[in-house]
Amino acid sequence: MNKKSLYFMICLFLVFSLFTYFNTFETLESNLQDSLLRSNKNKQIDTRVVVVGIDEESLGQIGQWPWPRSVHGALLNTISQGSPAVIGIDVIFSEPAPDPEEDAIFVDAVKNNGSVVIPVYGIFDETIKAEEMKTDELMEPFPELKEASVQGHINTIPDKDGVIRKTILHFDYQGEKIESFAWTLYKKYMEQHGQQPNIEDLPLDAWNRMLIDFSGKPGEVEYVSYASVLSGEVPPEYFEDRIVLVGPYGMGIADMYLTPLDHGTPMHGVEIHANIVQNLLNGNYKRSASFFVNLIILIVFSIFSYYFFRKYSPGWMFVLLMSVIGLYIVIAKGVYEKNIVLSIAYPVLLLIFTYIFAIAFRYIQEALERKRVTEVFGRYVAPQVVEKILSEGKEGLKLGGIRKEISVLFVDIRGFTPLSEKAEPEEIVEILNNYLNLCVESIFACGGTLDKFIGDATMAIFNAPLNLEDHAFKAVQTAWRMKEGSKALKEKLLERYGRTVEFGIGVNTGIAVIGNIGAQVRMDYTAIGDTVNTAARLESNAKPGQILISQATYEKVKDKVDVTPLGEIKVKGKEQGVPVYQLDGIKE
Repeated sequence: MNKKSLYFMICLFLVFSLFTYFNTFETLESNLQDSLLRSNKNKQIDTRVVVVGIDEESLGQIGQWPWPRSVHGALLNTISQGSPAVIGIDVIFSEPAPDPEEDAIFVDAVKNNGSVVIPVYGIFDETIKAEEMKTDELMEPFPELKEASVQGHINTIPDKDGVIRKTILHFDYQGEKIESFAWTLYKKYMEQHGQQPNIEDLPLDAWNRMLIDFSGKPGEVEYVSYASVLSGEVPPEYFEDRIVLVGPYGMGIADMYLTPLDHGTPMHGVEIHANIVQNLLNGNYKRSASFFVNLIILIVFSIFSYYFFRKYSPGWMFVLLMSVIGLYIVIAKGVYEKNIVLSIAYPVLLLIFTYIFAIAFRYIQEALERKRVTEVFGRYVAPQVVEKILSEGKEGLKLGGIRKEISVLFVDIRGFTPLSEKAEPEEIVEILNNYLNLCVESIFACGGTLDKFIGDATMAIFNAPLNLEDHAFKAVQTAWRMKEGSKALKEKLLERYGRTVEFGIGVNTGIAVIGNIGAQVRMDYTAIGDTVNTAARLESNAKPGQILISQATYEKVKDKVDVTPLGEIKVKGKEQGVPVYQLDGIKE
């Protein structure tokens, strides 16, 4: 990964910072947070809160809903005998009953208890903004009931996926702060125990909402049937000093919502209020980590991704990715249990996107490298050698200025100039191509590298770019293949033109510098040094049809070849003579 990848990583970080700030993937983030809440097995149901449910049993015994208000009055009078701390009725009584006596019985029961909370409901415009949590329209209890009771709103705002995760603690109604139903119950309970809670101390968002730390799944709150209280089956003492919530608790009355604890089974509204009250009683206030904290996490993950994903293979990168995600989730869970909610979706998505980018970048890089290697070496070596270079990667290919022992072969066509005087240009090209094809096939067959064509001469190197076992012998074998392969061509030319050509070949072994050599606009993979120069001098001294090898080459192949020592010859650029041998054949 180079500077481009660094710039991409910075851009990816900036994009995910914006995603985090605007909570772009809100539903995904919320679902991951839900999994943390569900994983907490230490939740306890608070016995200070009990629900009296308007359930199927009660509907069967008392009759079709809505019931006469005298029935609710009777329930309040029964519960009040047990001295409850506070009673909340999760039913809106916005209109007086057709029978005023029914309302009178109910209102008297509320007054006699002295601590009954009745719900109100604020009506908001659908386009309301967080900073405008206020309304001029409120659904309230009928006047007599409003005067006899305390009110708390039952408004809520489900998330985009329809799940209730937060509760609105208060909103503004014509300049008056309307506190929530659950908060009002909690506050009345605390006041009776000599404490004065302050709603401003709670961790609220811009909508005056608090995260609900649910204590139980649907049906787990302590609950008794409405009918069983009226019948005396549940004695009044059962409610002593408890927060009692009365509300729909059956399928016959639709007041149900999905919660983080169970996305498949809805929870009754009165249960949700009970969970909020328990949340307040236990002081378990979940605080979302600030944007700055989540930004720091994104920075750490970005730096980690940039420096580590580029160092490992895709398999190890995946193991590292899963390990880091797993570790972060464990940390997030531990912090969550300490009531701090870290972002999960955005750091994890950043890691995943970085991993995908790293894989894609590596794939593109390898494809470009493959293309480059193919372009560089496709002209020089056999296709199978190119494949081996590509398969071995950097270990099989080391370009640029390395010192290495190689064997170098030069071959030139003797007698080509006189022959060209008798043939047409097209025939000359055909003859030359036939000889050069023979040279290339022989070089590739023995694992050599075609370095270059120099007019009608050819240069080949052995043991570069890939290591080649017994490279000196491979070079000698190549020379002999050229000599043997040229016999058929010689006969053809002699028959057609009355003239023929021969190869002159020189082979030397020694240390040379191997690399891409040239200018920025034009480079060639080649070898330079005295070893190369000596091989060229041997070729220039070879007679038609003769193969000359140096002392260094001979020492490496003497057990495998037949030679004739020719003594020393004088070559250009060297003061002392060079011992040479004529290759006479390859031993069986």
